[in-house]
Amino acid sequence: MDDWRQRLGRGTDILARQAVRVPLPDVAAERTLHENMHRIADAGDRKAELLADPDVPLTDAYEYELDEMSQGFKHRLQQLVGEEYHAVADEYLRGERDDWIGALAVYYQECYCRLQERFTVDDDICVLTVLRYPDSFTVNFSFFDGDVTGDAIRYESAKHDETDLDARYRDRYHAECQYSQRKAAEYIRERTSLIRAAFPDPTASHAREWQYGGFVHVTGRDGPVFSEVLDSVTPDPDRFDEPATKPGLVPEGPEVERIKGEFLDEAELIV
Repeated sequence: MDDWRQRLGRGTDILARQAVRVPLPDVAAERTLHENMHRIADAGDRKAELLADPDVPLTDAYEYELDEMSQGFKHRLQQLVGEEYHAVADEYLRGERDDWIGALAVYYQECYCRLQERFTVDDDICVLTVLRYPDSFTVNFSFFDGDVTGDAIRYESAKHDETDLDARYRDRYHAECQYSQRKAAEYIRERTSLIRAAFPDPTASHAREWQYGGFVHVTGRDGPVFSEVLDSVTPDPDRFDEPATKPGLVPEGPEVERIKGEFLDEAELIV
């Protein structure tokens, strides 16, 4: 990913205020979306298990989440772009192609690169918004510099605290961190049901239940304090004027601006 970052540079605006829109032309596509979203919910449950385990460092939970996202990006790239998605992205960046396939290859690889940086180096806020409409769904990643609002669940990691605590306070602080992580695990387990509800099994539900739904997942960090929001989102029914005919990039939509106002404080978009 270091080589990818050097090739990409900081000048691209492929992520800025854009989302991926994918058509849902039939029940088979609906089924694939349902399975993918439930896989995300299952990963959230597993992350909760790791957070609640006192013998597992918080970093292991985040490494697991990053690995799951990496596999998801790779799977989506292979589905939409093909096995040669690295070469396709490079061709797009060099100006050798200008099509939706190249744009999506760059978008997803840039998402993963930003996520990797956020988990290992930066304190950026990541906002993932997945929304479904009668004929399509959208995936939007946004990265902000700022604060997550007070409605978020917050938990601490003793490993990320650089304070040189006296021995008599160290054990107490470690216990408080573990308690906050258990509370976060409870929150995540309760909220993953929102993801499953937004993307029901098309073979076990009526088509009217597939019309509109979605969720937002906000994750942030300020030193040793981690924050997280997982909530449902109601899509704007007037967002699109034209039906979806093929995958591609579209403007992020008014929902992301509403999410920013509700869950972020003094946040600036990172481009």
